[in-house]
Amino acid sequence: MLLVLAWAPDGFAQEATLDFLPIRPFSFDVALRQQSFGPDDREIGIQAGFTALRYGDLEVRAIYQFFSIHSEEFKTDQHSVYLNPRWNNFIDVLDFPKQKPLNRIIRHVLFGPLEDRAVPYIGLLAGATMPGPGHNAPGHLIGGQIGARFPVARGLAVDIGLQYTQYGIDFRGEGGQAQQWLFTTGVRF
Repeated sequence: MLLVLAWAPDGFAQEATLDFLPIRPFSFDVALRQQSFGPDDREIGIQAGFTALRYGDLEVRAIYQFFSIHSEEFKTDQHSVYLNPRWNNFIDVLDFPKQKPLNRIIRHVLFGPLEDRAVPYIGLLAGATMPGPGHNAPGHLIGGQIGARFPVARGLAVDIGLQYTQYGIDFRGEGGQAQQWLFTTGVRF
């Protein structure tokens, strides 16, 4: 019996493995921004990130984000660095009832003919932004996101997401809390 258990091929069990710094997927995004504190303005920003840790459908991404606002009245730059733990395919926990699983119905309604290719995710955001309140230390950055990744070719995917962020910033010498909604679309390699 012991010999049979030791001989079992790898195909019998597919457990998740912990990957430290798998790097891929790495990403580049274009972000549309509307901010509620400081400059009440809309701008376009850039963000880039990579996968720092992966375990099955869970992953932690490291992201750098830059926004630059230039107007006749002022100029300001914001730099943010944060971690983004994500749960991919979170809809699959609704794999019941057996006849018509809820996750299949939700995937069909949301993604139509791409339901088997889409990778929906939810995530949290935690990090820092510069300049922080008072211009003497980084400000906090917290938030959440929901989105979907659509693989289009081997090693290439399109990602669409909605992200809410709250952070402490300094604007024209005044410290405060900003809230930001981002709709991002980008590619993952």
